[in-house]
Amino acid sequence: MTSFVFVTGNANKLKEVQAILASGESGVSVTSQAVDVPEIQGTTQEVAIAKVKVAAEKLGTACVTEDTALCFDALNGLPGPYIKDFLGNLGHEGLNNLLKGFSTTRAHALCTFAYSPGPGQEPILFEGRTEGNIVPARGPTHFGWDPIFQPIELGGNRTYAEMDGQEKNTISHRYRALEKLRVYLQDKAKEGK
Repeated sequence: MTSFVFVTGNANKLKEVQAILASGESGVSVTSQAVDVPEIQGTTQEVAIAKVKVAAEKLGTACVTEDTALCFDALNGLPGPYIKDFLGNLGHEGLNNLLKGFSTTRAHALCTFAYSPGPGQEPILFEGRTEGNIVPARGPTHFGWDPIFQPIELGGNRTYAEMDGQEKNTISHRYRALEKLRVYLQDKAKEGK
């Protein structure tokens, strides 16, 4: 059994990660802990690497951090890794308003899991991406920007928020990144036997 600490204070993210890992009978054990890590500016990859390095040093063990980006084609990838601040300051309607006057509402959701085997060790990144469009908010509003992101897959007519968790987890950016991490950890565990 492989285990790691998932560095998050977000109960919804933890629940989603545990549900995804449980569905594959992965043999991966996840605990969580909130750790205060700096939010540097940079690309999604630079942010992820910096966060997991600090978390591994503070926790003294293998850990995983997760960063999510929502990238609007019309804005050359913004808000990207700054989506949390954009959402907090503008809300769902404000995010839609950013695209007024542009000919496209295309966007992609990007999730980056950064895994550190422990302090002082080089992190490994696992990314997942889901293509979609930005739409007026529909569905429950308790999980970030889910109400305004409508993935193209599964008919392309419902937002993440309108899908049940199991259905969302089959196509989500988080699922795709976590699946790569799960496979890596399983392969690593087999090598260790």
